[in-house]
Amino acid sequence: MYEYSGPKVLQLKRRNELSHRVCPWWLGYFLASPIRRFLYDPEEVLGPYIKEGMSVLDMGCGMGFFSLPIAKMIGRSGKVFCIDLQEKMIEGLVKRAKKAGLSERIEARTCRQNSLGVKDLAGEIDFALAFALVHEVPDKDRLFSEIYDTLRHDGKFLLVEPGGHVSKKDFEQTISTAQGAGFESLSEVKVRRSHAVLFCRRTDKK
Repeated sequence: MYEYSGPKVLQLKRRNELSHRVCPWWLGYFLASPIRRFLYDPEEVLGPYIKEGMSVLDMGCGMGFFSLPIAKMIGRSGKVFCIDLQEKMIEGLVKRAKKAGLSERIEARTCRQNSLGVKDLAGEIDFALAFALVHEVPDKDRLFSEIYDTLRHDGKFLLVEPGGHVSKKDFEQTISTAQGAGFESLSEVKVRRSHAVLFCRRTDKK
């Protein structure tokens, strides 16, 4: 129940509540559809950052819209660690990876609501991707700290948030939170209908 404080405050409270809702698992089929490539081409978005042999962390992976193309880009010597909160998303990813012959390059995991569960990946990740995920996470400080710990000293982190769900002001606050966790903004990245920034680890983090 909301405490009435006027229509603008009520609208803001509702927007904040919705921003933390997790995408329902059944939408995973739509999000993994090849039609989505007309809006976001995985090779175009990620190609500049992913090389053969890399270890990549794909958070909020869903049924693998980005995961499977990443698995192709990293080759047989690479590994994609795919993480999602919903087991049905992971089940769909595993089936699609098997069908594509990419199972050996993918390690799929479910996580908890309050943690990615990636302590075992400390210092192992070359590139991390959070695409349309962070606005659904209540504890962004912990999320960014966990991502930071997984990265190698020269690792990169691409943060992409949907422009229709996340305002420019909210995205700037998210960037500030990431910087507080030890990240340094390298550059803004052009992704259609989105806010996007490429980060690296700040070497002087205390």
